[in-house]
Amino acid sequence: MLAMPLSPSAHVDTFCRDRLPPLDRWPDLHFDLPELAYPERLNCAEELLDATVRRLGPDRPCLRTPTETWTYGDLLRRVDRLAWTLVEDHGLVPGNRVLLRGPNNPWLVASWLAVLKAGGVVVTTMPLLRPVEIATLVEITAPNLAVCDHRYTEDLVKAAPSLPLLTYGDLDSRPARPEPFPAVATAADDVALLAPTSGTTGRPKATMHFHRDVLANADTFAKYVVRPSPDDVFTGTPPIGFTFGLGGLVVFPLRVGASSLLLERAPAGELADAIASFGVTVLFTAPTAYRAMLAAGKASSLRGLRRCVSAGEHLPRTVWESFHQATGIRIIDGIGGTEMLHVFISAADDDIRPGATGRVVPGYRAAVLDEAGLPVPDGVPGRLAVTGPTGCRYLSGDRQEIYVQGGWNITGDTYIRDADGYFWFQARSDDMIISAGYNIAGPEVEQALLGHPDVLETAVVAAPDAQRGSIVQAFVVLREGVPASAVKAVELQEFTKAAIAPYKYPRVVEFVEALPKTNSGKIQRYRLRETAARRLTDV
Repeated sequence: MLAMPLSPSAHVDTFCRDRLPPLDRWPDLHFDLPELAYPERLNCAEELLDATVRRLGPDRPCLRTPTETWTYGDLLRRVDRLAWTLVEDHGLVPGNRVLLRGPNNPWLVASWLAVLKAGGVVVTTMPLLRPVEIATLVEITAPNLAVCDHRYTEDLVKAAPSLPLLTYGDLDSRPARPEPFPAVATAADDVALLAPTSGTTGRPKATMHFHRDVLANADTFAKYVVRPSPDDVFTGTPPIGFTFGLGGLVVFPLRVGASSLLLERAPAGELADAIASFGVTVLFTAPTAYRAMLAAGKASSLRGLRRCVSAGEHLPRTVWESFHQATGIRIIDGIGGTEMLHVFISAADDDIRPGATGRVVPGYRAAVLDEAGLPVPDGVPGRLAVTGPTGCRYLSGDRQEIYVQGGWNITGDTYIRDADGYFWFQARSDDMIISAGYNIAGPEVEQALLGHPDVLETAVVAAPDAQRGSIVQAFVVLREGVPASAVKAVELQEFTKAAIAPYKYPRVVEFVEALPKTNSGKIQRYRLRETAARRLTDV
């Protein structure tokens, strides 16, 4: 069905409601499952935390780290204290945006829930972002306040020196009030979070998701594919600022009363050891991590897992098969997106066909379309199109017409659907580089490299890589008189790491005398991609 008229908003600050795209530019929405019949007034923080405590009690473990465990009661008390502090001491009103910054730990989760319970809108950022990237997000989302881990304040202050800033310690120093914080009665379609995309131009777009959207992915993908239980222990590597991590480490476990092991850093060996030590049963990570844990000889540490979920990049069949052979576990592949909030095509258990992403998650619909927007026959590649209870709404309608066409969310992926309804990934339809589950915009890396005085021109493309799926490869033309060398390549890599998030740096730097261009002066990136692809075959 088409988007329905919006409910009366609880937001006093109407920044988000005022910047929703017009209803006629929304994707079609449908709520086919009984779980999706949400009431008009809904606060997702209250549903995830308060309602779970009422249902299962306060003493269940909720958030774990290598050094401590918070029960659901512990988390609720801290969330209420933080919410009172935000409102009474710092003037937060419903609809204000609050930027969150920090690694995956319980205080980040508590801050996220407190902002939502107080009726605010969360803008959770990844801790690796540099000042220029943070400044762009501040410009786009106009936060009223920032809550930051004390170890990560330096870059935030550089990016937004006038933004009021609180640390977790500031929030927790206030004496607790005896009464619980009454959750703001937000509308189900009030904006709860602004989730930044990586943006193919290097400038992110902010996707707008409602309180009901946060629950919808738990009540579709998690419920019907992951099938969690209250006794599960979740963990994973994606940052909570990445919607894959938000769902897998926060929303899905809290929705059923399970616990989540939060790791601030998790290289392959340490991740596997933590899985074994803490009895983890559900893992969310990218194919790169599954490969790396096997390569580290950690298969025996993983046999207590009952669910492994992979997303963020295509899961190669060879990885699925080697992991299954070593552990007996069938990895659940999936495709989601920031615009849709989480996974909408997947499969589990006997429904898995290795190499296929899966079938449409209950609650969603999908098709493969040609350029005219018409369905193609099964077996023919085309553009993946999806609808469901969630959908794309860009802040201020930024490029809304590109992602939403004919009522469909057009994901930017080329897929084939087979006669049994399984979807098979072919390629990305745009220039986004997906490396180890991270989305990296080539133009952003180019801009960083061009900041170096010795770089005259550069072009960045995806190069296939056996371990990471793809890596960033930079073709660089140096200024006259500067010799190309391995030392210079390392210098440019380190320069890039200092300018933007380190995971975006070019892992291969190839010096060339000139970039291939058309007669009109446009860089012929397809020729560079062909050169980059040959690197893998020549190794």
